[in-house]
Amino acid sequence: MKVTTTAAVFAAGALAAPNRRGAAAACSSAVTLDASTNVWKNYKLHANTFYRSEVEKAVEAISDSSLKAQAAKVADVGSFLWIDTIENIAKVEPAIADTPCEDILGLVIYDLPGRDCAAKASNGELTYSEISRYKSEYIDLPVDNPKLTSFPRCATAVVAILKKNPNTAFALLIEPDSLPNLVTNADLQTCEDSKSAYEEGVAYALKNLNLPNVVMYIDAGHGGWLGWDANLKPGAEELAKVYKNAGSPKQVRGFATNIAGWNSWDESPGEFSKASDAKYNSCQNEKTYVQKFGAALKTAGHPSFAIMDTGRNAVTGLRKEWGDWCNVDGAGFGERPTADTGDSNTDAFVWGKPGGESDGTSDSGATRYDSFCGKDDAYKPAPEAGSWNQAYFEMLLKNASPQF
Repeated sequence: MKVTTTAAVFAAGALAAPNRRGAAAACSSAVTLDASTNVWKNYKLHANTFYRSEVEKAVEAISDSSLKAQAAKVADVGSFLWIDTIENIAKVEPAIADTPCEDILGLVIYDLPGRDCAAKASNGELTYSEISRYKSEYIDLPVDNPKLTSFPRCATAVVAILKKNPNTAFALLIEPDSLPNLVTNADLQTCEDSKSAYEEGVAYALKNLNLPNVVMYIDAGHGGWLGWDANLKPGAEELAKVYKNAGSPKQVRGFATNIAGWNSWDESPGEFSKASDAKYNSCQNEKTYVQKFGAALKTAGHPSFAIMDTGRNAVTGLRKEWGDWCNVDGAGFGERPTADTGDSNTDAFVWGKPGGESDGTSDSGATRYDSFCGKDDAYKPAPEAGSWNQAYFEMLLKNASPQF
C-alpha cells in the first residue's frame, strides 16, 4: 500500500499566487478533449504555480551553486496539484490563471470520506459518514449556496470551477488509494466502514466531472499492490463496477499507477523478483502491470489506458519490502513528464507526487504517525504529510536520473 500527500493549507490571501512567468496565453475558445485518444500527445503537463513556489523557496535555501542551478530547473517540471481539502479548492483558480493554452492542468481529486482507511499519515477531513459533504461541498457546490452552513457561502467546488473555465484543459487523477484499499484491505474495520462512501463518492465524482475539457484516470495502486495474480481480476472488477455505476462517463480514459510510488517502469528482473513470494506476482515492473491490469480492465468493461508517476522512482533496490511506501530513503527524481513512453497502453509518464512534500511524519508521538514512516528504509526526520522537507528534496535532486 502507499500513501499520498496532504498538501499544506494556504491562507486565503496566499492562494492567489503570482504568475512568475508572466501572463499565460489562455485558449481563445472552449477546449474539447477526445478521451478516446491520448491527449498527452497534444498537451504538456503544467508546472503549476504552487509547486513552483515551493521549489523556488527551496532553491533560496541551497548554498551550493551547482545544486542550486539544478534545483531551479525542477520548478519548470509539470506536476499534479493536490486538492485534498475543501479549503484547498481555492488553489484551483490561481493555478488555472497560470496555465497556457498548450498545457493541461493536472489536479488530484482527493477528499473522500474516511480517506486513507488503511493508514494514518494522510487521513482526511471528512469522516466515513460524511458523503453528503463530499458531494455538496467538495465536488459540486454551487456558488452562494444558501443551505451551506459549514463552509463560507462564497466558496465554489470543483465542478463549478471547471465549468467556469471551459478554455482550459484538465487531467484529473481520481482519489488515490481508495478503490485499491477496498480490494486488499477490506478486512480492516476502517475500510469496511468507508466502503460505501468510497464507491458512491468516486462514482459521483466521475459522473459530475465528466466535462468536455476534462480527461480522467482512476487510481489503481501499482504493480506491488493490485499486480498480484490474485488481485488483478478483483481490482479491475472493482474499478469497473464504480465506473459503470457512474454511467460509464466518456471522459474516463483509464487508470493511474504508481502515484506517489517508487516502482520501476521496466526493470527486468523486477526489484522484488527474488522475494520468496515473487511467484505470486507476475507484475514485477509497472510496464507489465499496465499491460496485465489494463487487459483485466478491458475485460471488465473499463477504459484501459494508463498514466504512470515517475516523480521519485529513479533509484530502485531501496525498500526492504514492496509495501514500504513512506519517504523512501535514497530516492531520486525520475523521468520527466512525457507522452513518449514507448508503450501504446501508457499515455504518459507524469509527476503525480510533488517531490519534496513529505509522505508522513516520523514523529512516533504525532496523531497521524504511521509505523511505515518509522521503518529502517524511511527517511528521518520527516514532517507531517504534505509538509515540505528540504533535506529530502535535495536528496531527490542529487539522486535524479536523468540528472538536472
